[in-house]
Amino acid sequence: MKKIFVGYGLILLLLIHITGCAPLLLMTVGGVGVYAISKDTIQGDTDTAYETLWDAAMKVGRIRGTILQEDFNRGYIEIDAKPNRIKIQFMRVTTATTKIKVTARKYKNVFPNIEIAQDVFIKIIEEAKHNN
Repeated sequence: MKKIFVGYGLILLLLIHITGCAPLLLMTVGGVGVYAISKDTIQGDTDTAYETLWDAAMKVGRIRGTILQEDFNRGYIEIDAKPNRIKIQFMRVTTATTKIKVTARKYKNVFPNIEIAQDVFIKIIEEAKHNN
C-alpha cells in the first residue's frame, strides 16, 4: 500500500515537472510567504511599508547591476545584471500590505532564472527588515 502512494507521488511530481508548473510554496522569509508563479517569477506579500521596500530594492538593484528603469508611482524597477535582466514590481494590496514580484531572465530575456529572482527577493526583504 505504501509503495502505491509513493508511486502516485512520483507520477504527480513527474507530471508537474513535465507541464512546467512551478511549486506553489518555496519558503518563508522573515514572515513572508514566498511562492513561485512561473519558472522565472517569485512573488510574496509583506507588511513592510512601500517606501521601505522601494529603498531596499533600489539598494539591492544598484549592487546587482545597472538600473535601467525606475518608476516609484507605478512600483517598477528594471535592472541589467549581466547576463540577467531583473524586473521588480510592487503592488499595494492594502495600506499596510505590499505585494512584491521579482522576475529574472538571462541571455537577452530568453531563459528563465528562478534562482536569481529568489535571491533578489530575499535580499530585498532582508534589506527592508534591516532598515526598519
